[in-house]
Amino acid sequence: MMEEAEYTAAVAQIFKRLVAAIDAVDPDVVECDATGDMVTITAPKTGQKVIVNTQRAVHQIWVAGKGEGVHFSFAPDGRWLDDKDRGLELTSWVAACVLAASGHRLEV
Repeated sequence: MMEEAEYTAAVAQIFKRLVAAIDAVDPDVVECDATGDMVTITAPKTGQKVIVNTQRAVHQIWVAGKGEGVHFSFAPDGRWLDDKDRGLELTSWVAACVLAASGHRLEV
């Protein structure tokens, strides 16, 4: 199990990457609101949202998008991978959810 400080640093790093990727996109296409434990990505034209939220008790990140919620755990190689062994990686999943919501291919 990760230490709390390691988890907090890993979350901060991935949230920073997500926010930077979204900030690089026209806000009429996709925008985000970030708090300490959550990033809410909105596609203004469709009103659809992608929610990226910490799950501190279990040291995971949860992503809601494309009609489902997926939990990601931090892997030894530094990637966030889904906890059901579906082969999903967090940044790729968020990008897929943003594409489904907005039609925009997000570069994370």
